[in-house]
Amino acid sequence: MKISIRRSRRAAIAVALGSVLALTATACGDDGSGSGGDKGSEGSGKGEIVFWDNNGGVRTDIWKEIIADFEKANPDIKVEYVPIAATEVQSKYDTAIQGGGLPDVGGVGAAMLAGIAAQDALEPVETRLSESGLNGKLNEDMVESVKVAGGSEEHMYSIPTSANNGVLYYRTDLFKKAGLEEPTTWDAFYEAAEKLTNVGKNQFGYTIRGGAGSIAQALDAMYGQSGITSFWDGDKTTVNDPKNVEALEKYAGLYKKVTPAADLNNDFTKMVAQWDSGTIGMLNHNLGSYQDHVKAFGVDKFRGIPQPVGPSGKRVQVSNPVDGLGLFKSSKNKDAAWKFIEFAASHEANSKWNESAGAIPSNTDAAKDAWISEAEPTKLAAASLNDGSTTIVQLPYYLPDWNTISKADNEPNFQKVLLGKMSAKDFLDTLAEQLNEAQAEWNEQKS
Repeated sequence: MKISIRRSRRAAIAVALGSVLALTATACGDDGSGSGGDKGSEGSGKGEIVFWDNNGGVRTDIWKEIIADFEKANPDIKVEYVPIAATEVQSKYDTAIQGGGLPDVGGVGAAMLAGIAAQDALEPVETRLSESGLNGKLNEDMVESVKVAGGSEEHMYSIPTSANNGVLYYRTDLFKKAGLEEPTTWDAFYEAAEKLTNVGKNQFGYTIRGGAGSIAQALDAMYGQSGITSFWDGDKTTVNDPKNVEALEKYAGLYKKVTPAADLNNDFTKMVAQWDSGTIGMLNHNLGSYQDHVKAFGVDKFRGIPQPVGPSGKRVQVSNPVDGLGLFKSSKNKDAAWKFIEFAASHEANSKWNESAGAIPSNTDAAKDAWISEAEPTKLAAASLNDGSTTIVQLPYYLPDWNTISKADNEPNFQKVLLGKMSAKDFLDTLAEQLNEAQAEWNEQKS
């Protein structure tokens, strides 16, 4: 996708913001009669609401359990659950904003929050939160993260539900057999990836994400090795800094040497399933796949530890988007929709959801529950964020174009890098050009 196409997309959003008639987003509230630019209504607080799960399939069972609990506590409200795969949810929202059919409530990760908010589709929730029992009960850093990600200095567009830090999972049994130490440094990581690989026996040291969602993982590995601690140097991005170029060259060079060839097209579900099959030494993913690994290996054959430290002895990671729930402006029953959001972010429901996902709860009471200390990767991830050992490079989720740049524009290019058809430098220079332009336009709009 060319930069000029992204300009057209931004222009379309600007027109939509300037004229409510340009939007045709339709609510699915009480009567489903929302129309373009419709601001919706509070409704009766009863009846049916529609909820879109932004990680449908993976989290369907736990959401159905929470919905059942909610409906038992609120017998006058019925929740229609719609599971949408994480790889499809952005396009589903964009299509519904333009053509109608938005839900009352939807899962909205920080990475896509600004793009949806820029199209005037989300209801600000800061006032509702201040008057809610949730006020003061949500993790302050997660609240701040969704505020910044929404791209508005005035409004908050989602209620945070969880944080999903990047984790390096490794097979303790395979490491012990090979006489390898825990991969706590990047040097140890590369050594292990090589020693655990036996292509002839279909054994590999690592699985690299080459399909949907590949960019954030690549950036995490890149900044982790280079030790660069900021995404911006003034108004210019650091992604194409020579240290980052060198780091990405080394990381991408793992493909097919110590990884399966199928990695080229693997999204997280395929990558996780492949690792859980049992012949791969290491996997980078977030806390969300922890329970999958427990089912595959038990708790004795793997560990999930914070990302390796770089040559400086410091750990640098890129920010993982905080997940949350958004209230859509076109809802005809915002009162009932908000009750569902409050319930989902309450102590019991938030703890139940995050225990299932292995993620860090947003509800501060839920974060004190016993399961946190029993799920080692979650415990270690939370500790690494709080003990000063980790520096987080904040990705620019506030840019309306971030999701397009980091997915549609550059995931195909990253595959070219893995295949040796594009250099790491050309890839990062292209990415930097797009990001610098998006940042310049963002600054211009703010001024």
